[in-house]
Amino acid sequence: MADIVNTHQAEAWNGYEGRHWAGHHDRYDAVNSGFNDVLLDAAAIGARDRVLDIGCGNGQVTRLAARRARLGGATGVDLSGPMLARARSLAAAEEVANAAFEQGDAQVHPFPDGAFDVAVSRFGVMFFADPVAAFGNVRRALRDAGRVAFVVMTPPGETDLGEVFAALPPRAEPPIGHQGPLSLADPDRVREVLEGAGFKDVRTRLVDAEQIWGRDARDAAEFFAGWGPIRYNYGESGELVDALTEVMARFERDGAVRLRSTARLVAARR
Repeated sequence: MADIVNTHQAEAWNGYEGRHWAGHHDRYDAVNSGFNDVLLDAAAIGARDRVLDIGCGNGQVTRLAARRARLGGATGVDLSGPMLARARSLAAAEEVANAAFEQGDAQVHPFPDGAFDVAVSRFGVMFFADPVAAFGNVRRALRDAGRVAFVVMTPPGETDLGEVFAALPPRAEPPIGHQGPLSLADPDRVREVLEGAGFKDVRTRLVDAEQIWGRDARDAAEFFAGWGPIRYNYGESGELVDALTEVMARFERDGAVRLRSTARLVAARR
């Protein structure tokens, strides 16, 4: 793997966090896949396009992009060895031959200049150590007039997911700033970063989707409690799972726990 500058994230995604996501790839895709179509439609992937998936994780978006770019291909890049191993095995099982995966830090990864037509990301660009440098490196990897489209986290606010977070023991809410999961939640900050990296025509809008967290309240609560940020901040506790089960029960319908959530969709061009 090339040089890593985002060492804290590399440790997390090659440790518990990465193993949990790789071991529960289908469940995390059930949580996040509601944003797939709006993301890929915004990317306007053509049949011959070469697609870069930043922070590809277990590779669902990479595989979907590869199918759209059936005469081109898609390359997923991620810090996480466990998740990339899962991504490769899933691509092989699904016979997506034009999907490839590389381990690396997108901020400094030696992408060939102008190698891609479009870059995409589903919640994979919020934790760059230096986001302007990282997006500058992504821009360098795009051809002239290449495109970028991604979705990032927003404050849960009045969404169903916010109601679940409200059931947790009180903690200081992560501020909207230059670091952390909400680092690109502010549209003005998104424009500052992307324009600083050399992108043009930056457009953002809020989108919403249904997230499936489990087959019933208890199942969803146990999975949610095992999610890295929750486990890190609250530890392992039967009382926590009980509290989460109670709130998850409010969202049981049609054989699953279904939460409405929001994200910010961002698109720009080189």
